[in-house]
Amino acid sequence: MMTDRNSTQKKKQKDSLFKRVNNWLHLWMGLISGIIVFVVCITGCIWAFQEEITALVEPELNVEWQDKPVITPSAIATVASERFPDKVAASAYYLQGRAVQVTLRSPEEVGRRGAGVTLNLNPYTGEVMKEQIRKKGEVDFFRFILNGHRFLWMPPAIGRPIVNYGTLVFVVLLITGLIWWYPKKWNKSTRDKSFKIKWKASFKRVNLDLHNVLGFYSLLFLAAIALTGMVYGIEWYSKGLYWVTSGGEKLGEYGRLQSDTTQVGKFYKPLEAMDAAWSKVVAKSPESKGFYYVFPDQKKAKAAIEISVYPSKGQFYNREAYAFDQHTLKELKGTDVYSVSYADAGFAGKLRKMNYDIHVGSILGFPGKVLAFLASLIGASLPITGFLVWYGRKFKKKKKSDSKSALQSAGEGPNPGRKVFKKVPEPVLAASAPLK
Repeated sequence: MMTDRNSTQKKKQKDSLFKRVNNWLHLWMGLISGIIVFVVCITGCIWAFQEEITALVEPELNVEWQDKPVITPSAIATVASERFPDKVAASAYYLQGRAVQVTLRSPEEVGRRGAGVTLNLNPYTGEVMKEQIRKKGEVDFFRFILNGHRFLWMPPAIGRPIVNYGTLVFVVLLITGLIWWYPKKWNKSTRDKSFKIKWKASFKRVNLDLHNVLGFYSLLFLAAIALTGMVYGIEWYSKGLYWVTSGGEKLGEYGRLQSDTTQVGKFYKPLEAMDAAWSKVVAKSPESKGFYYVFPDQKKAKAAIEISVYPSKGQFYNREAYAFDQHTLKELKGTDVYSVSYADAGFAGKLRKMNYDIHVGSILGFPGKVLAFLASLIGASLPITGFLVWYGRKFKKKKKSDSKSALQSAGEGPNPGRKVFKKVPEPVLAASAPLK
């Protein structure tokens, strides 16, 4: 009997120690990473509906779908050169129902981010619907949001590691939070506290419920968003995840495919090659809902023609990527996970291709985006409600303790101990005496 009692006591002590360590980690890691989590989650909320918001605020760029071919690459390049003779078309991006977004750069800037011109063209007629000239350092609203989401508007070399490892800390917080949330006993009272928000209770209780209950309901969604986000930022995690999900295979390095420089000028001129490559892609994927292609840099004979088409509107996991030699139009095949089609990829490859759509919720279509938005909004609220819980427990208790000590020293309150009576000065007695 004594042995059983001792083992039970030891188990309780271990559980108690584990709980204390877990709760300490959750508290201090949450306080340290709170601002990072708030900014990343709020910007993530907005980014989730990037396409929908853009369509609402720029209705003039909505173009009704027509059952006829879209504008060819050479036609896009011609419009660009006529509008801005000192620049060349660098890339074109199109989603069904919207104008074609064409990025223009000066010849020496092709392939680099920075100052440039954006043209929005009617996908069927080539009419210029809008143009925007950006100076170096200027960004649009969603680029501003993305910069905050990826590196907190700091220099990327500083901000990216902070966001990346702040996200890793957030994953740990989700785990420690679940352990803290888990009730010792399951009964009606603990079920109500764990799964329901008592809206008619005090502010302190409602705030605690918002932190615990909403945190629990959003945990799986937040974990999926955080884990997919780390794929873009933490190299060892990205490679490790692929290694685990592929059964021990290494993640191949992404490498750009190259054209055969010995064939320069023998078969195609640059724009002729682009149109011919485009025709091949359209023939293979006639039902695609969008595309993205890069015009090859004419200063680099090795550059290849790269074209991606999107079979589903608003989703990118099943995109088909094509590459062609710009001199011979020979189709080039890559070996990395992104070059293989979704249908031909293994489990690890499919998971990697779905990573972005899982991250923003579009893997489940519009309802998935709504779920991602709500989960991110709750994620942004957790540092705030958590801080208020900590502040209330830390400083309210201190105030009560100070107030209790003051009462006891004056001989009031519970268990006052020895009372200390001070002699009241005569002027005070005189002042408090009734007037005659």
